[in-house]
This record gives sequence, structure tokens and C-alpha cells, in this order.
Amino acid sequence: MVEPQRIELTEAESSHASRTYWDSAAAEYLTDHGDFLGDDRFIWGPEGVDEESAQLLGPVRGKRILEVGCGAAQCSRWLVGQGANVVAFDISVEQLRISQQLDARTGTAVRTVAADATALPYADNTFDIVCSAFGALPFVADATTALREIARTLKPGGLLVFSVTHPFRWTMPDDPSADGLRIDKSYFDRTPYVEVDDAGTAVYVEHHRTVGDWIRALTESGFVIDDLFEPEWPAGHTLVWGGWGPYRGRFVPGTAIWSARREGSG
Repeated sequence: MVEPQRIELTEAESSHASRTYWDSAAAEYLTDHGDFLGDDRFIWGPEGVDEESAQLLGPVRGKRILEVGCGAAQCSRWLVGQGANVVAFDISVEQLRISQQLDARTGTAVRTVAADATALPYADNTFDIVCSAFGALPFVADATTALREIARTLKPGGLLVFSVTHPFRWTMPDDPSADGLRIDKSYFDRTPYVEVDDAGTAVYVEHHRTVGDWIRALTESGFVIDDLFEPEWPAGHTLVWGGWGPYRGRFVPGTAIWSARREGSG
């Protein structure tokens, strides 16, 4: 593997990179983060915001819910346990295979399919709620296309809540220590972060969007924004996960959680 690069990728290249990475890293990811994420909890990000207490989705019993980029579907499994009617998808077949293992371990099954966020295999006006905890949206080249697909599948007035890396975090090195509390990149540089293999093929990608970019993508896709939640790092929370950790988390936000509703009334 060569050094990470900042290069432009097409949507097809981004999809291939995400599928390649998550198929290869799914098991290791669960080993590294499974204790924190649990098998059937709904954790919004490294700060540990838990849907059970945060209630960002509101009442879910009886609601039709789609999880975007579900990974091993821990969040969906929690929603099923709350009485929601849930389906979920991920681009990685290996992630969904692990999801089936967690289904067996917990006794709670989630209906999942392999799909790309830019072409959802669901009918119009199907869901009351769409949610995503760091799933799919940071990895697509064209967020507006993905958000329009989500809007299409939501009922009028339906709720979308999703978490992504906070845009300001992109200005800083991926270092949660005091050394990482500095700006070394332009906030306005949207060139994606890419890792490539020895043949020069992209095998991991994340796309940076500013706060304004997210606002425009949401409104142009037919959403009305309700809130942007920037969770503070909790006292006593010692987790270190990539660029997230207790030192830097005291000073700058690491996660952005967007809440928006599809235009129209249900």
C-alpha cells in the first residue's frame, strides 16, 4: 500500500474502493470496535451518542425505517428491538455476512440487501424514517444523488438523520493527541482522501464536504433541515478511534449529526 493521496475519483471508482475496502476490513473492524458498538446498539459516532437516550429519531415503534450503509446492522438490530419495521443495505457483501452472524448471536434478524447509495432498490414513498451512522454518505462522490435517492424513498414529511465526520475535522491531521490539534489542510479543499494499492487502484476513499456543501446538497435534494447536532466529548469517555479521542474532543467537534425532513406533509 502506498501513502494516502488527495485525488479526484469518479462515482464508479468510489463505489469500487468502498466495496473493496469494506469486504476486506469488515472482520477486523468488528474486532477493533465491536465492544464499543455492541451487537444491537445504535451508536451515532465515536463520542458515544446512543439513540436509546438521544432519541434523535423520535418514536420508532411501528415506523418503516431504512438504514443506509448499515455495516453489520447493529443500529437496525436495535430498531427492530424497539418494534420498528426495518430494512437495511450496505455496499459490502462481507459486512452483510457478518450481520447475519450477529443476527444468529442476538436472535434478532435484520432484512438486508447489498446495494449502492446512489441507486436504492426501494420504491418511492416507502419509509417514515431513514437513518445512517457514518454509513455510505461520506464515501459517495455525489452526495446530492444519494440524498435525492433517499428523498425519493421517504414519504413526504419523512425524517432523515445521519452522522458524518464533522467537516472542520478535515482541516486537521488524523491524530487525536495534542500534536493533532492544529490546522494543516484547507477547509475548502474538497479533494477526497484516497488510499491506493500498489497497482494504483483506489481501495479506500472518503469525500470531504463543507457545512455549506451539506446544506446545499440537502436542500437541493428536497429536504428541510431541522438541526445540526455537534456532540461534545463526554467526560470520562476514554475511547481513541482514529482522529477521535478525549484530548482533541474537548476542543473541536469530531462528528456532525444532521436532521432533516423531506418536503411535503405526510
